[in-house]
Amino acid sequence: MIKEKIQQLSKSIFNDVVSNRRHIHANPELSFHEVETSAFVAAQLDVLGIPYQKMANTGLVALLKGNKPSDKVIALRADMDALPIMEANDVVYKSTNPGVMHACGHDVHTSSLLGTAKILTELKDEFGGTVKFIFQPAEEKLPGGASIMIKEGVLENPKPQSVFGQHVMPLIDAGKVGFRAGKYMASTDEIYVTITGKGGHGAQPQQNVDPVIITSHILVALQQIVSRFADPKSPSVLSFGKVIANGATNVIPNEVYLEGTFRTMDEVWRREAHIKMKKMAEGMAESMGAKCDFNIVNGYPFLINEEKLTASTRSHAEDYLGKDNVLDLDIWMAAEDFAYYSQVADACFYRLGIRNEARGITSSVHTPTFDIDEKALEVSTGLMAYLALKELGN
Repeated sequence: MIKEKIQQLSKSIFNDVVSNRRHIHANPELSFHEVETSAFVAAQLDVLGIPYQKMANTGLVALLKGNKPSDKVIALRADMDALPIMEANDVVYKSTNPGVMHACGHDVHTSSLLGTAKILTELKDEFGGTVKFIFQPAEEKLPGGASIMIKEGVLENPKPQSVFGQHVMPLIDAGKVGFRAGKYMASTDEIYVTITGKGGHGAQPQQNVDPVIITSHILVALQQIVSRFADPKSPSVLSFGKVIANGATNVIPNEVYLEGTFRTMDEVWRREAHIKMKKMAEGMAESMGAKCDFNIVNGYPFLINEEKLTASTRSHAEDYLGKDNVLDLDIWMAAEDFAYYSQVADACFYRLGIRNEARGITSSVHTPTFDIDEKALEVSTGLMAYLALKELGN
């Protein structure tokens, strides 16, 4: 049976996948600078004899056709960029690029997709249709590598009927995966605000236009955008994580600077909220004699897993791993640029467990101590290969 063949192949290539993951982990590169990582992926594809082309400068898209007749096309996606974090792990594959680290598992995603490509290459006589492998740059940085690759035609010539992606999840034990159909991850927008008043001596507030007090009113009032205008059934988050008022105990500054994030799962409401936030902040500042520069940088859209595709994919995962190893996921208010694919094609984005409490592998993504239980790499390669063949109808 094809399942047993894939399971055996995933075992046979396991050491190679681990080696590739460790090489990528030890040589991390930031978003839009994945030059060596891209070259490494290209070299691996050359060995496999899979043709590819470059996109988005450091991205790659490769095509593998099965030897049986079929016009069906699917796409499998991995991201390649790392984060500006100094790694704290004491491991043989520790980052050799100071201040840069694969702290979000993109080394896992890339090495796993290379492993999946190797498995499917071995099984070309077993399936029909075309598998499109997308090795994408810059998931971590706006505007997102996915948006650029889509604009450059990654989902055309040939056009895939469905797109799959997987992402590490430290909350799930290695050997397990998680799925959620429908809306899964939030859109994300960046907010930059400057409130300008008139600074002066703290003992003479009547001579000043205090931007600190005005900012405090605006910060509290903006939360009403979520609590009183958003549909309670549709999640929204508005958070400000940076507030700079560079005065002193007795000095009122001229301006206050804010940075925040707005996240939701409704594109119509998202646009409405932008207008309401800007109007409220600017109006409040003006009413108190100050000026407000309210700038919103549009980020990724929300991520939606197509219902039927995700249901069938989950069923195939249960067949491959066993029902006990396939979990339900809750909505996740973090963001992912895979959402761009999900907005224009049927998509399924699922989670790969990498946790091992007994070995102390529990750190969250985007932390200096993030790591994985590498036994997850056997699941990540084999499962994606199995899902690909099942979706192609083999």
